[in-house]
Amino acid sequence: MSAAAHPSSDERTAARQALVVVAVGVCCALHVGKLPAAIPALQSALGLGLVPAGFLLSLVQLAGMTLGLWVGLAADRLGPRRVMLVGLCLLAAGSALGALAPGVGALLATRVLEGLGFLLAVLPAPGLLRRCVQHPPTLARALGWWGAYMPVGMALALLGGTALIAWVGWRGLWLLLALLSLAAALALRRWVPVETDAPAAAESPAGIGARLRRTLTAPAPMLLALAFFCYSGQWLAVVGFLPTIYAEAGLGGAVAGALAALVAGINMTGNIASGRLVARGVRPGVLLAAGYAVMGLGAWVTFAASGMPWLQLLAVLVFSSVGGLIPGTLFGLAVVLAPGRDTVSTTVGWMQQWSSLGQFVGPPLVAWLATRVGGWHWTWVLTGLASLCGLWLAWRLQSAWSASR
Repeated sequence: MSAAAHPSSDERTAARQALVVVAVGVCCALHVGKLPAAIPALQSALGLGLVPAGFLLSLVQLAGMTLGLWVGLAADRLGPRRVMLVGLCLLAAGSALGALAPGVGALLATRVLEGLGFLLAVLPAPGLLRRCVQHPPTLARALGWWGAYMPVGMALALLGGTALIAWVGWRGLWLLLALLSLAAALALRRWVPVETDAPAAAESPAGIGARLRRTLTAPAPMLLALAFFCYSGQWLAVVGFLPTIYAEAGLGGAVAGALAALVAGINMTGNIASGRLVARGVRPGVLLAAGYAVMGLGAWVTFAASGMPWLQLLAVLVFSSVGGLIPGTLFGLAVVLAPGRDTVSTTVGWMQQWSSLGQFVGPPLVAWLATRVGGWHWTWVLTGLASLCGLWLAWRLQSAWSASR
């Protein structure tokens, strides 16, 4: 991830630390991706319906939707590494308890705990990367890689989840991921030094309130939050239900999982490309506009072109890959457009809160629409509206970025 031809020892160390942080994010994303792979098994074992499945997909975002801003404040105050360690332990606990859930209601409750752990583990990561990586081009690339943590984790879960469920059952998968989260916590504690967790100087409640006001009254954090809302809801709604859509089309579980994994995983290409393109001077507004425009068009073809499966597959691949430009670019902008160095995690928290809101309402809304109209063919209307709003936000964020230079 270093831009230099012969990176210094410090830069190589920073790159390794950034890799650990990204790997932690991938581990957390596995807990989001395990649910789409497990929906058919849960429908069989627990009698799970389509709309409850939508809530199971989105409920992991409840903590982010309600607590994102406050977790960001805590990370800025206590240090991001410490907060991430707590989050990984809670994520492991939620997954382990989920493996013991006797029914859908208990499983929903454990997803709330997983959501809290997920939020604590991933929200402070951009701030931690900024503390680890001092070289701006390297930081831009690291943030691009960080933006890929979700699609990579989703793809791995979709690709391997079906096989693991066939081998150890869905409860066994929940337990395996609980152990993996504990291993990720140990890796973070071992390989990312405690110095990166140095908290801010002691603050009075008035100081915390001032930092909160600076974040909420500045226009850029709100624009970033809305932009992530417009992206995250439609992406998770489309990718989260792909295994179910493919299964309804008559594809076998392994084939459906592999195709859904391909769609989720290809999103990382846009994330990684965004970091490299920003490092090379491409305007972020251009990347955001391209992502939203292609997502809108790709979703329309995916759900409107019935009877042409290969065209639909190509469209959803383009939807996911080019759409990946959006989160990588937004994480990079959050570091630049935060009101100050001491508000980076708070800004990301506000952005995460709205991202989680999008992921919370997106899948149930799409499931409700599909149930009402008797199919998935009107899904593109919802995603298209989100993309149109995203294009306007891309223009506003480009203006804010230009003014900050």
